[in-house]
Amino acid sequence: MRARCVSDAPLPDFHIRPDPDDPRLSQPVSGLDQDGKPVDLRVVSERALTLFLNSQEVVTMMTIGDRPDLLAVGYLLNQNMLRPDDVLTGIDYDEDLEVVVVRTERATDYEEKMKKKVRTSGCAQGTVFGDVMERFDEIALDPDARLHTSWLYALTKKINTQPSLYLAAGAIHGCVLCQQDRPLAYMEDVGRHNAVDKIAGWMWLNKVPAADKIFYTTGRLTSEMVIKTALMGIPVLVSRSGFTAWGVELARRVGLTLVGRARGKRFVVLSGSERIVYDMAPGEAEDESPRHRRKGARAEETDT
Repeated sequence: MRARCVSDAPLPDFHIRPDPDDPRLSQPVSGLDQDGKPVDLRVVSERALTLFLNSQEVVTMMTIGDRPDLLAVGYLLNQNMLRPDDVLTGIDYDEDLEVVVVRTERATDYEEKMKKKVRTSGCAQGTVFGDVMERFDEIALDPDARLHTSWLYALTKKINTQPSLYLAAGAIHGCVLCQQDRPLAYMEDVGRHNAVDKIAGWMWLNKVPAADKIFYTTGRLTSEMVIKTALMGIPVLVSRSGFTAWGVELARRVGLTLVGRARGKRFVVLSGSERIVYDMAPGEAEDESPRHRRKGARAEETDT
């Protein structure tokens, strides 16, 4: 199973997008509000997914359950368990057993690697392996990549108004692969690392180049987000949320452009500011509409 190439023709906006109406991804729940009145909400579903690489069990992740093939491949790539030149012979998913198996031509044995895993700040099962950091300082991101402020304002509007589980139910993270002012692939999951891995898997399977891309996330700009974005070769990382100190330190170390608190007219750059092209004044951009902020977070957005 070799990766197929994406056509040279430009991908449309939201080539891959969330499906908030998919009944498998959320379910109705009844309760009471602060006044004791009945309320009906849609809440995000969670299910376990156990990942095998060939015959070896690697990890059990909590996920919304969509795109298990992309999640599995992206996870293995971001954990340095798949190599860029690996050839896949199959991706087998059994929904009843909640198992996905990635098979490669190359024989793999990661028992020692499994002993080295380190818990990170991601939700649920977020982990990085010790040797991932050994690759980090070898990363060379494209110094000629740019982020125009006009692109940033257009992207935040398009993404924040796109129908999604994030808007419909909350309690979920979204990640979007973008090119200039166009959102290409929008993935969601209960953990931001899962959404990142789905995009990594999609890019690798379809040979999508990274050097001219922008990565957008609804989650915090943590060390894990910086590491995964840099390992994917994407030079710009944008979030509507805030930063962690180690995330900023790592971004500066590898030359990643880090843009946080990007909402409406506002944003803050803490790394890689040389890539920013100020071609649109903030006064020309629209402020964020309260209608397009996720449910449960309209009074005050919090980083989760």
